[in-house]
Amino acid sequence: MTDPRTGTAEPVILHRTPKSGHCHRVELMLRFLEIPYRTHDLDMAGGEHKAPAHLAISPLGQVPAIEQGAVALSDSNAICTYLIQRHGDAGQWLGRDPLEAAQVQRWLSVAAGEIAAGPCAARLVKVFGARLDHAAAVAASHRLFAMIEAHLDGRAWLAADRPTLADVAGYSYIAHAPEGAVSLAPYPRIRAWLGRIEALPNFIPMPRSPELA
Repeated sequence: MTDPRTGTAEPVILHRTPKSGHCHRVELMLRFLEIPYRTHDLDMAGGEHKAPAHLAISPLGQVPAIEQGAVALSDSNAICTYLIQRHGDAGQWLGRDPLEAAQVQRWLSVAAGEIAAGPCAARLVKVFGARLDHAAAVAASHRLFAMIEAHLDGRAWLAADRPTLADVAGYSYIAHAPEGAVSLAPYPRIRAWLGRIEALPNFIPMPRSPELA
C-alpha cells in the first residue's frame, strides 16, 4: 500500500497484546523488514478483542492482527508472509528455491503445531493461568527441543544458510520457554541459535515474565 499523498508505504497498525509470542513474531518481522508501524495494545481482560471494532479486523477475535490501508489481516504466520511478500525480499525470507521454501513451510507448521502445544502451552499455564495440561506441555516441549537441538548440529539457522521466517516463527515461544517452567539448560545449540537471532539488526525483545517452577 502506498500513500498517494507522500508516495511512501502506509504504516502498519499492529493490534496486539505485548506478552503474546504470536504478536512478538509479527513485531520482529516488522522490525527486520524496517516497516513503519505503530502498536495498539488490546485490553484482553476487558474483552476488547471480541468487540465489534476488532472483529471487523480479525473475525475470530484473534491477536495479532494488522491494518495497512485497506488491508486487514490476522494469523501471525499469514501476516508475516504478507509483510515479506509486500515489503521484503521474498527469496531471502521465504526460500530461494523449492527446497528452501518447503523447509520454511515445514517450520511454520512446527510453530503452529508442536511449538503451540509445547512451550507456548506451558507458558500459558504458568503466566496466564490457562487450564491446560502443564505436564503434557512440558513433555512435548522437551521432545521438540531434543529434535531441534539435533537439527542444529552443524547448522546456524533452521531452514537455510541465513535467517528466514522459520527462525522468526520459532523464536519467541522457545526463548520464553523458561517462563513456562521448561528449562533450556540442556540445549546449548538452541541457546546459541536464540543468541544469533537476538544479535540481528533491529531485534526487539518481548517483555519477560518471571520464570516459574
